[in-house]
Amino acid sequence: MENIKHIVDSLALETNLTLDEIPNIDLYMDQVIQLFENKFNDTKRNQEDKILTKTMINNYAKGKLIFPIQNKKYSKEHLILMSLIYQLKGALSINDIKVTLSGINKKMMNEGMDLDTFYSSHLQLTSQNVVEFMEDIEELTEDVKEQVTKANQEDAAYLERVLMISSLVHMSNLYRRMAEKLVDEIVIEKSVKNKI
Repeated sequence: MENIKHIVDSLALETNLTLDEIPNIDLYMDQVIQLFENKFNDTKRNQEDKILTKTMINNYAKGKLIFPIQNKKYSKEHLILMSLIYQLKGALSINDIKVTLSGINKKMMNEGMDLDTFYSSHLQLTSQNVVEFMEDIEELTEDVKEQVTKANQEDAAYLERVLMISSLVHMSNLYRRMAEKLVDEIVIEKSVKNKI
């Protein structure tokens, strides 16, 4: 798996919509779509994939994943939430995302909150996650090679790739399951509060 470094480099792992890239003026839907398409274009698996569509945005609004818009325009806060949704939908269901972001949306509609500071924390953590991911990939690559070498198998390159895929999927599943359990705890906490 000599090309693993090339594959990792092609993933555009550092791609995030930063606060500096989010305009302080409200945007129409087409402008929002264009901003996301331009920013996340390199993260697409296939060139024909869409990052964000009118249907997606409308579904986020109808599903209450984002707080209501004003005058068909989306604020900086809406764009921050859509960026979070974009990241979350890779692993969580739309319902889980709604649960996860419900407290933020409620605060935005009622008393408001400093979403910039929260989002800055998110960006710092994602940046650290990328560093740790790169280190983990290097270690996993070595572990996989060692396992295949021990087994002295034919088609070593192919078997390395299959082991790498299965290990990555397994790790992904572990993280997703942990995230789902944390979402479930939000649901439990809400139901307890509603009973009081």
